[in-house]
Amino acid sequence: MRFGIVAGMVFALLLLGQPVPDVKNRYPSPDDLAVSPDGKRLFVVCSGTDELVAVDPLAKSVAGRVPVGRVPRGVAVSPDGTRLYVTNSWSDTVTEIDAGSLKAIRTLPAGFEPTGIAMDGRRGTLYVANRIGGDVSLIDLESGQDARRLPAGRGASYVSASADGSRVFVTHIYPNPGKWRAEPESEITEVDAEHRIVASRMRLHNVGGVFHLALSRDGRLGIAAQMRPKNLVPLAHVEHGWALGNSIAVFGDDVGGVVQLPLDEIESYFSLPFGVAIAPDKSKAYVSASGTDEVAILDLRRLVAAARSPEAAGLANDLSASAKYVLARIPVGRNPRSIALSPGGGTLYVANRLDDAISIVDTARGVVTGSVSLGGPAALTAERRGERLFYSSKYAWGNQFGCANCHLDSTFDGLQWDLEPDGFGIDIVDNRQLEDIGGTPPYKWNGGNPDLPTECGPRTERYFFRSQGFRGGDLEDLAQYVMSIPLRPNRYRLPNGDLTPAQERGKDVFERTRKKDGTPIPDMLQCFVCHSGPYYTNLQLTDVGTGKPTDRSPKIDVPQLTNVVYSAPYLHDGSARTLEEIWTVFNPNDQHGVSNDLTKDELNDLIEYLKTL
Repeated sequence: MRFGIVAGMVFALLLLGQPVPDVKNRYPSPDDLAVSPDGKRLFVVCSGTDELVAVDPLAKSVAGRVPVGRVPRGVAVSPDGTRLYVTNSWSDTVTEIDAGSLKAIRTLPAGFEPTGIAMDGRRGTLYVANRIGGDVSLIDLESGQDARRLPAGRGASYVSASADGSRVFVTHIYPNPGKWRAEPESEITEVDAEHRIVASRMRLHNVGGVFHLALSRDGRLGIAAQMRPKNLVPLAHVEHGWALGNSIAVFGDDVGGVVQLPLDEIESYFSLPFGVAIAPDKSKAYVSASGTDEVAILDLRRLVAAARSPEAAGLANDLSASAKYVLARIPVGRNPRSIALSPGGGTLYVANRLDDAISIVDTARGVVTGSVSLGGPAALTAERRGERLFYSSKYAWGNQFGCANCHLDSTFDGLQWDLEPDGFGIDIVDNRQLEDIGGTPPYKWNGGNPDLPTECGPRTERYFFRSQGFRGGDLEDLAQYVMSIPLRPNRYRLPNGDLTPAQERGKDVFERTRKKDGTPIPDMLQCFVCHSGPYYTNLQLTDVGTGKPTDRSPKIDVPQLTNVVYSAPYLHDGSARTLEEIWTVFNPNDQHGVSNDLTKDELNDLIEYLKTL
């Protein structure tokens, strides 16, 4: 992994010399925000313009901009308010900024795709969740080194530290690897900051995505936003109940464990909960719904009472439960993500990613009192209009979900689904990666959809949303956005593009035309024949011997392999948990390439090469 980190560091150092981003021609897309200790400044991370924006909340105006690394995702403020730390998810670095002068001071190394960040001011340590690495970097601020890595859940993304600095909590957006067709399992990883070890892993059963979390000032209560997918039953129940339960995990001494509580209401769903904040006096909590464009206000006394009640274990699947503790749902801007309270708790700030603006909420009255524009183009491109559609849940029956509920942050969710157009219990499919798929028709694992408008239009309307769905210009815009989703940087390539010795050996295996005994390998069993071209797919259907009794046909669409390392599990139904299992478990007859004559080391080399694609 060392060469990937070095590559990110080199790239980030080059970035620091760039001029201030041209915000007039790029959408800011605010992802995260934090409030200064004195409440006089908001610091907003804009992933679309690669910058940190300082906002004067009283004047409702931008006070300054700082260029950082590529696609920044998280921000932390030092306890004394003098330093800011921004994660650069595509540069694998953290930018340290002087809060007074708004100047970048230095660039610190992190892991693969750093996202969330929190600071332990007492020990001078940054905790950074690395999404692709699935771990947490402990960055020592004195030395500037990534001093230790702690394993977290798959897709580790968001971090929050207790007020006393004794504990740090980490969530992750993809479920942990597990048995095929079993309910997903996730966790909240608790770190002992003094000893710098994982203290516990709080199990979240039947949870497939966990987002921001917040802790009360006394450290006795924590709340994390999460989703509970119902992916083991056919997706024919949308109009009869949940497809994706939107909920929170409540934990800590106040509740005596971990309890999951829903935020949905009957026929009015709170889609894709994301940001969380807890009032300083513990009277209320706030949760943003990035799919239905609103913020829920929760009565914490009633919430804790529900979590401690005898029926608490059964409330996770009770659509009437939220009436016990949800006081109101406030409309805000498009795709609200991170939220933060002013020091006294009188004002809530909401980062509306697809409006390029911050909503200002008066918490006493529960109303939006103003907003702050972060700049960017006034006109909307087709891609931006399509992105708004992709992240909206307002097209599905009951506003239950949108494209982004399964394709988290325009990627995937690590789950397998039973989509009933093929028949109940038939053709179980793995949710595929969306990056750079524009040139890889046909779509679906069975190749049934010739283009993206077909994939996103009639099929989505009839079998997913159970409503009107996308049509006409909206459908064109949505397809345009999906085709524009870029590839994330590949962390397994050397900075100069060369291959390591292991990767070179793996490339030879990938491109071989003869078995080790010298006999020729049939054309359709040669890796590079099916996985050819710029996307490593021949765009054809083929039988590789991985069909199950539940599959209507053994033939599957040959998937593209670009960044395949990021998108486990594998095969058309997600039954292979790792790249290795594709050949060690699911290729006994050499029907998916010839692999049974390979040694363990040779198979490892092949996998190392595949990681670079």
